[in-house]
Amino acid sequence: MRGRKPSLVVQLPLAHQEELERWLRSTNLKQGLARRARLLLLLHQGHTCKAAAQIAGLTVRNARKWASRYRAQGLPGLADKPGRGRKPVFSPRGGPAPGQDRLRATG
Repeated sequence: MRGRKPSLVVQLPLAHQEELERWLRSTNLKQGLARRARLLLLLHQGHTCKAAAQIAGLTVRNARKWASRYRAQGLPGLADKPGRGRKPVFSPRGGPAPGQDRLRATG
């Protein structure tokens, strides 16, 4: 065989492949998880990392990160780690955020 061999090969077990395809069909799945599922399925089909990343809408660097995380942790490794992003300023339940006093109307 001539040329370079694919640098990133992902072999999915049938159960994982079916689960990732179910994720793609889901209408209420987070967009990030759907992109990761599409990426892994494309890598499993033999696409190069660059082509799979472009089709899935990811950078090559992110594609390598998610593929290596899948190899190390399986499907649970595709979830976002907790604590990412800015902490909310206001409480989601409508109360005051911790450490902040309520405003009072005077007079």
